[in-house]
Amino acid sequence: MSTLEIDRVRKAYGELEVLKEVSISIGTGDFLVLLGPSGCGKSTLLNMIAGLETITGGYIRIGEKVVNHLSPKDRDIAMVFQSYALYPTMTVRQNIEFGMKIRRVLPAERDKAVKAAADLLQISHLLDRKPSQLSGGQRQRVAMGRAIVRQPKLFLFDEPLSNLDAKLRVDMRTEIKRLHQRLGTTIVYVTHDQIEAMTLATRVAVMKDGVVQHLDEPQKVYDRPANVYVAKFVGSPSMNIIPGRLEVAGSSVAAVIDVPNKPSASITGIALSAESAKRYAGKNVLVGIRPENFTPASAGAGNHIAVDVDVVEPTGPDALVVFQLANVEVTARLPPNVTQSRSEASLAVDASKIVLFDAQTEARID
Repeated sequence: MSTLEIDRVRKAYGELEVLKEVSISIGTGDFLVLLGPSGCGKSTLLNMIAGLETITGGYIRIGEKVVNHLSPKDRDIAMVFQSYALYPTMTVRQNIEFGMKIRRVLPAERDKAVKAAADLLQISHLLDRKPSQLSGGQRQRVAMGRAIVRQPKLFLFDEPLSNLDAKLRVDMRTEIKRLHQRLGTTIVYVTHDQIEAMTLATRVAVMKDGVVQHLDEPQKVYDRPANVYVAKFVGSPSMNIIPGRLEVAGSSVAAVIDVPNKPSASITGIALSAESAKRYAGKNVLVGIRPENFTPASAGAGNHIAVDVDVVEPTGPDALVVFQLANVEVTARLPPNVTQSRSEASLAVDASKIVLFDAQTEARID
């Protein structure tokens, strides 16, 4: 178990810069998720931590040790791949203990480590089977078992659940979280799935075009995204980004939003620093509202918006209600059966949860 420090790390292939001075630091026992779309550089960064890719610039430290020029076998890491990477001719037991055999661990110690890992992952009954006789979820458990017996300083997971069906992904997410809680291991985990990031991570690094856009605890990334890109990437459905205008009267801050075929809506009670309120008063801003921050309006409640509902999508426990504000499509998550398509609805907005963004830079306004 160890800390990991990524210090101004760059990666370039000729003139193409894939990673641009990435800096991330995590402590012992942290679960860091590198989150972003394909091509953002997250897998390249993981491979550089593992020693599978060379570093163009900067430093990677595991513990207090710079590992830039160390081979993968000398970094004391264990990696779990998307494709499982099991030896097809070996049994589960042989796959799990193979690395220990290479390191000449004594047979009694190997047996003890294999048993402990198999018990932890609930695969003891599979030890004499070969990978072809296993399901996808069972193969991934074997790959995890092979990593566990290494007892490394750092575990690396490269999109380990992407080959599994939806039900298995949920089950394996739970297994990985339980494994982290039991072992207290330091993990770096790559995914494009923001649900995996939110459920597993203690720290999330949202990446785009080789740059870390936001690094923080998952809930803080969700509640107070650093910019519009993060706001749209994290959350399903994503945060609504609505053009509006900021009005300031004394200590009161309000966002004015155009409503099609109706008077403009003024959402009051937005939390904003005095400096930012003064700077943006009367200017156009982007108003970020999560779908769950809309509720059916009750009598006497403030911040009502009357909208014409375009579409209602029932999901079972709730309904996604789609309408237009300021010429953009907006989604609200509401209780089921509260409204119908092609009807009018009166919605209240929780102003305390609103996030404002600069209309030009798209950075969060505090």
